[in-house]
Amino acid sequence: MPSLTRRLGYVLGVLSLGASLAHGQSISTVNGEEITMLTGTKTQHTTSIPTNLYQTYTTRITLGTTTGSESTIIASVSGNVSDVALTSALASETSSATLSYLTGTNSHSTSTSNSTASSTESPKPVPTNTRPCNNYPEFCDRKYSNITEVGCHNSPFVRSGSFAANQALSVVDQLNDGVRFLQAQIQFSPNDTVPHFCHTSCDLFDAGPITEWLTTVKDWVVAHPYDVVTILLGNGNYSTPDFYVPHIEKTGILRYVYTPPVVPMALDDWPTLSHMILTGQRVVMFMDYMANQTAYPWLLDQFSQMWESPFDPVDQNFPCVVQRPPDLPPDQAKNRLYLLNHNLNVETSLLGNTINVPDTARINITNSAEGFGSLGLSANNCRSDWGRPPNILNVDYYNMGEYPGSVFEAAARVNNVTYNRKCCGEEASAAGRIEAMLKLPLTLGLMWAAFWTLV
Repeated sequence: MPSLTRRLGYVLGVLSLGASLAHGQSISTVNGEEITMLTGTKTQHTTSIPTNLYQTYTTRITLGTTTGSESTIIASVSGNVSDVALTSALASETSSATLSYLTGTNSHSTSTSNSTASSTESPKPVPTNTRPCNNYPEFCDRKYSNITEVGCHNSPFVRSGSFAANQALSVVDQLNDGVRFLQAQIQFSPNDTVPHFCHTSCDLFDAGPITEWLTTVKDWVVAHPYDVVTILLGNGNYSTPDFYVPHIEKTGILRYVYTPPVVPMALDDWPTLSHMILTGQRVVMFMDYMANQTAYPWLLDQFSQMWESPFDPVDQNFPCVVQRPPDLPPDQAKNRLYLLNHNLNVETSLLGNTINVPDTARINITNSAEGFGSLGLSANNCRSDWGRPPNILNVDYYNMGEYPGSVFEAAARVNNVTYNRKCCGEEASAAGRIEAMLKLPLTLGLMWAAFWTLV
């Protein structure tokens, strides 16, 4: 018995030490709320990048689409009703109290796959917001490729006290606050009949079936008829898209999906936001690997149309260079959308395993609108390097920063618009998260001490 007790005590001691190292005891205040910061050993992080999964096109391929025609636009601004162009009507908005109405046929794309998705016309939208075109009327006449949006890295991974979490607030909060780019990784476990959103593996973090999250996003899109939302699906299993498409179709989101006319899409090929809104194609959906646009034109192959800066970055300089797809010529990079991964990471050792987690100890700096290591500086550096700012500013814990909404301020500055919205949604259990993160190492330590007392 003493030998067993000793062994148990040793194991619990190691667990206690490991948990303490992983959790850390550094407490900081963000917007008046205490949060637990993670500390650990930082090393250069390298990730194996597939080299044989990137598609190349020697010529552009014309895709079949079944979108409806753009309808007549009727705008009511400050009580004056006239047939006007969307952009001029919205540009005349003079105060936050002015309500802009748009009516017309809300048509949609129809999937070309062998699906059972409904092709019924969706009802005409009822205005629920006063700031059309992703909160800025100035965006209405801009091409989709000429706008910088804030993106939530690993959007579904929201859980109190989890090292693998990347966001503090739900996807509804994210969208309400102004996020218009959502990214997440899909995993298809052999034991599941529905693919899940999982962080690296479903053992580490399982955010549930993709159908639930996508349905929530679809419902938000329905309720906000003047917004364009982009979704990037990470193909964690490198499966062919037919494994995922039936589950995506079940959510009903395809009636709002954008189907491009060609592949790959160059910068000038993209439509304006107003065109996408008025034709009902308000969800742009990418897949990073294995997309097949000849079979599923609406599921865009990411890397033939959007490149990324280094992912899982650990360097506060955030070099704005092309990492994926590898060996992309600069002239081609300049003619594609691009995504800035501005989510600083730190490597933490736990029981011999290295876990890459968000560097929350420096999140206020990382998500700031200006200063060294800030999102604002990185966006400006990218603009200097490439002649235009990133299309996506991909961040962790978007609600944290120099002040609430500083990530949106950074985006507004490179968009040459003014950010004056309120941010951000409240986390329901911030205090509970702190308690849970601090309680585990303390509990294990007490158990370890108790066992040794019994020896």
